[in-house]
Amino acid sequence: MQRFPIKSEVVIAHVRQANVGQVCLANTHPFVRELWGRNWCFAHNGQLTDFAGRRDFYRPVGDTDSEAVFCDLLNRIRGAFADDVPVQLLLPLLLSACAEYRRQGVFNCLLSNGQWLFGFCSTKLARITRRAPFGPAHLKDVELEVDFKAQTTANDVVTVLATEALTDNEQWTLFQPGEWGLWAAGESIASGRLD
Repeated sequence: MQRFPIKSEVVIAHVRQANVGQVCLANTHPFVRELWGRNWCFAHNGQLTDFAGRRDFYRPVGDTDSEAVFCDLLNRIRGAFADDVPVQLLLPLLLSACAEYRRQGVFNCLLSNGQWLFGFCSTKLARITRRAPFGPAHLKDVELEVDFKAQTTANDVVTVLATEALTDNEQWTLFQPGEWGLWAAGESIASGRLD
């Protein structure tokens, strides 16, 4: 990373507990598929019992419920819209799908097309938005401090979503079950809660 610094508008990473499916490369999050000339990225925390989903165009390579959900979701989007649409037009479909998925088990997810990030909480998700002036962040589970001032500019806005708070010297906001959010360039552009 130090020799090849990578900057991105949206990054999704996932540490998998491997509750469903084999431990293998095909089952490694995040999952990526192309839709409308863009790479869409997805990670899921939770378990959906016996989930198969739609397999019209997108099909899982591995055997996780997470990848099956991602393929199902992309098949729904592709079936509803012939071409790229603003994310605000996708929201009703995303929220309807999330409501259905969480009825089948634990469904915390992150989804992005590289321009925006959508997050949904069925049980556990936390967020923090950092702005200038940036300061250090101390990781809560290891003796390591990240100096965000050295990694950012005065114009950057950095929003992080995680299953739980990652630092112990900052104020994180916990999502409530059913809560969702949408971000672009680090800024919240929409949010709400499903009952």
